[in-house]
Amino acid sequence: MDLQIPLQIISEGNFNSMVHHDVYQCFLSFLIACFLSIISIPVIINLSNLLHLTAKPGFRSSHHTETPTLGGIAIFASTLIAYFLWPHAENAIDSNIINLSITGVLILFFLGLKDDILAVDPTKKLIIQIFASLILVAMGNFKIDHFYGIFGIDAVPDIVSIPLTVFVFIAIINAINLIDGIDGLAGGISLIAGLGFGIWFILNDHFSFGCLAFAMSGSLLGFLRFNFSKTSKIFMGDTGSLIVGYLLSIFAVEFLSLNVGYLHDPNAYFNAPIIVMVLLIVPIFDTLRVFIVRIVKGGSPFVADRNHMHHILIDTGLNHFWASFTLWMVTILNTALFFTFHGNITNTASLYIYIGMFCAYMVVAYFMKKRIATAQDKKKHAKSPAFSDKGVSPGQKLLKDL
Repeated sequence: MDLQIPLQIISEGNFNSMVHHDVYQCFLSFLIACFLSIISIPVIINLSNLLHLTAKPGFRSSHHTETPTLGGIAIFASTLIAYFLWPHAENAIDSNIINLSITGVLILFFLGLKDDILAVDPTKKLIIQIFASLILVAMGNFKIDHFYGIFGIDAVPDIVSIPLTVFVFIAIINAINLIDGIDGLAGGISLIAGLGFGIWFILNDHFSFGCLAFAMSGSLLGFLRFNFSKTSKIFMGDTGSLIVGYLLSIFAVEFLSLNVGYLHDPNAYFNAPIIVMVLLIVPIFDTLRVFIVRIVKGGSPFVADRNHMHHILIDTGLNHFWASFTLWMVTILNTALFFTFHGNITNTASLYIYIGMFCAYMVVAYFMKKRIATAQDKKKHAKSPAFSDKGVSPGQKLLKDL
């Protein structure tokens, strides 16, 4: 009996130390957020159907039935619940930034919720996004103040860093929103990026940010289970895409800031800006491309169309899962290749390579669109009884095919 009591005490002590260890808390937050997302989404689906809060198929839609759009509620709630289960107090600076971050998340949550239900004017949405970003930048001194030697520039003054940081927030938030056009794409890309940032935060003892990144990723994994479902499908809506984009912006800026401070640490990356751009390569490339194409065609870059890469992949015959999977692999493979071959390449040279990759992406997308248009044109003419190649010279036929 005397031997059993000490053993019991030791066992309980080991269990308690394991449960309260920061690393385990991060992984538990991931699992708990995933579980909460899975059990809450069916309730949201039922309420959405009862209240007719569903998205109707439109000309840009890749769906054919009305679908609930309030999946962002589950992502929001499960992320925050899983995060706040544990105490987080590495230092006062991290604590202040996290508190301000949650404030911004709340603002964008209600913005997205209103937009999903009633629709919000795009200008008002942009103003509120800027306000939510400025809360962190101005009140938390949270900004990108170092260029990591790109084009020979290192530290930058506030007059540049403040508007630059706000621009990065707005760009990432809206890039995530823009790729949310097919099942699994925005959720999967954000899950990969969230885990990437979260692992680095954990390895460098920034458990508050690591836990938040893992909680967000877990909630997205639970959401994807329903986003791909045929019988109980739900979209994240603006409610989800705005808060996920905002959180990814926070992780990106914090990652950049910390790596400047850890310049001589072996776990730090002085090519941090390129890592961020590679992790978010799909939303960055897609957003830049559709804006460029719209401007070249003489239209507004903010007018929606079916010119996104995910639309192109769907039009080639891929279903939603395989189109999303293809773009997930683009993110994973490019990240792996960067870490394998970056070596001693400067950030300026890496940026040129990145720009070259974007140019290649533009060319590939152009030929894919051209091939799809040609195939659709041939299919249309083949169905037309008036269409015939009789009496058409080979030269005329060649010109017509081009």
